[in-house]
Amino acid sequence: MPALCNQVVLITGCSTGIGRALATEFARVGHRVVATARRLESIRDLAAENIRPVRLDVTEGASIDGAVAEGVDWAGDIDMVVNNAGYALIGPTSEVKVADLRIQLETNVVGLVAVAQAVIPRMVERGNGRIVNIGSVSGVTTTPFSGAYCGSKAAVHMLSDALRMELSPFGIRVITVQPGSVISDFGNNAHAGLGRYRSDSLFSGVSEFIEARAQLSQQNGTPADEFARDLVSAVTRKRVPAVVRLGSGCRKLPAIGRLPVRLRDWYLGRRFGLEGLQ
Repeated sequence: MPALCNQVVLITGCSTGIGRALATEFARVGHRVVATARRLESIRDLAAENIRPVRLDVTEGASIDGAVAEGVDWAGDIDMVVNNAGYALIGPTSEVKVADLRIQLETNVVGLVAVAQAVIPRMVERGNGRIVNIGSVSGVTTTPFSGAYCGSKAAVHMLSDALRMELSPFGIRVITVQPGSVISDFGNNAHAGLGRYRSDSLFSGVSEFIEARAQLSQQNGTPADEFARDLVSAVTRKRVPAVVRLGSGCRKLPAIGRLPVRLRDWYLGRRFGLEGLQ
């Protein structure tokens, strides 16, 4: 199927993993890329004739506006946005710090909407554009010890559905991506600070399962460059899918979510050691 050509693509969260691989792949196949990250020094090495590194913190409105303006100045417009920036807050939902939960939602959910809103007016004026929101299969079926992260990705899916319907009359296509396991630094970042659950926690007896949950997405994961090749191919088709599932095990969690609730809870409880608390 014919693919879009010569797109200007703004990607958030390009310092590592999926975002970095996407920036490289979009550029490799001939698109111009505005590669962004909170720390500009983490992406300076991506600079090339068709890749422009730009600082963008999705939790700061001025930073978003500045990055979009710089991208437009460099390339003339923004044809596609890939909302990839995000991280996983891991821990028992009853014990995660509320301040950390706010940051999780500001980064994974509010920031995603803010970036989309910054480019939508230009897309409406032009009568076309694409917004690619990176959700997760974890937003389809939650697991113990990842309620904050899974909840944020479920919100991404619902917001993307609403945006897709609302923006369709204006020629804007919204694509929700639900990755399975993809090899990146994601698990290492999610693991930070979990040592506090080894003591003074209702779940100290199963703290190893909490820490294992942080690394779950890295088990038998798809290499990020392979994932990026498949995703770029999918989102640049002229007839774009509404939902894209890619990556190792991307069908497993949704299948578990279709089980009867009691069976699902029993299976996930055993999988994450909760029977050891009884």
